[in-house]
Parts: sequence; C-alpha cells; structure tokens
Amino acid sequence: MSESPAVVAVLCISGGFQDAYTYNCRDEVFANAQTGNMVLMGQNFAMGNWHLGVRYLLPVAAFAVGIYGAEKIRRQFGRSDAIHWRQIVVLLEAVLLFAAGFFPRQMNLWANMLISFVCAMQVQSFRKLNGNVYATTMCIGNLRAATELWCSYRSTGNRELRQKSLLYYGFIGIFIVGAALGGILTGILAEKAIWISSVLLLAVFAMMFQKEDIL
Repeated sequence: MSESPAVVAVLCISGGFQDAYTYNCRDEVFANAQTGNMVLMGQNFAMGNWHLGVRYLLPVAAFAVGIYGAEKIRRQFGRSDAIHWRQIVVLLEAVLLFAAGFFPRQMNLWANMLISFVCAMQVQSFRKLNGNVYATTMCIGNLRAATELWCSYRSTGNRELRQKSLLYYGFIGIFIVGAALGGILTGILAEKAIWISSVLLLAVFAMMFQKEDIL
C-alpha cells in the first residue's frame, strides 16, 4: 500500500499543502524545496543578511535530521509484524504537524524546522509508485521522469510507457492542487491550516492497514 496510487495521491496533496503553508504563513520558507532555501540562504549570507540567512539554513539542517530519523526508524522497526515502519513515520509526521499548528508567528523559525523535518521523513520513507521511483514532496524529479517516459513512448509506441508518463504528470497535477489548497486555506485558517495536512497523513496511516491497493 505504501507504493499504491491512492497513498501517493494523498501524500502529494499533503506535500503541496505543506510547501504553500510555510511559504505563505511562515516567512516565505519552503518546507520541501530545500534547493530554493539553499539559494536564498546563500544569497542572504553573501549580502550580509545573516539573520535572514539563518532563517533558511536551519530548515535545511532540520531536513537532513529528518532523513536520518526516518532511516533510523526503518532500521529499528523494518522487521516488525505488528505495524509497518512507514506507518510509524506517517503517524509521527501527523503528530508533529498538529503541534506546529500551535506555534505563533513569533515561532516561525521553529515551525519551519519542524515541518522541514516532517517533509524529510516523508521523502525518505515514500519513494516509489508501483515500483517506480517517485517523490511526493517535490516535482522536479517527477517532471524529468514523466517527460523522459513520454519521449520514449513517442519513439517506441509502447503504451505502457505512455501510461507511466501520464501517471507521473497526473500526480504532479495533484501536488499543484495541494499547493493551491494550502494557499487558500492558509489565508483563512492561518497557523492552524497545517492541521489539514495532519489529517491527510492520518488518512494515509489508516489506508496502510489495507493489504492491497483500494483503487
């Protein structure tokens, strides 16, 4: 189930939502797009804006820690029969995002670090869609894969390649929908909007009790 289209779709909505939330509500920092954070960090440090540079540096560091944490969970609980290790990760994500909703604007830096940590855990834990490499929190790799597959389809006429390409493009669209929802709902709910993402991750936790894809 962790590689099923149903789970990937919900994770994509959540991933897009988180990026829009932190950008619109938490000082224009990206939760997922750490490359953007690194660019802004380097630019601010070069201009002598040390305080602004740190605003982007610490979420990047938290992202790295999140990857480490997810890998430790996999190594510790990867053989568990009681619950899948990815369910532990996604439940922890939901709890941490719920906590982030209580952080006031004065704690934006801490909120961004927490959400970046959560996004990294998702990146590390959910990396495949029906056996194909896929990211649920960013789109550049997915766009590359989708376009490469489409080019191969046009060259070979292989309909399976076309189907895979369209699936990638479709989930990129779902990510964008999640970002749109994040922008709209953040304008209404402010800091509490991140609870929507928390609910989505709880839905993924429940879906993973299924033994096979529900779609």
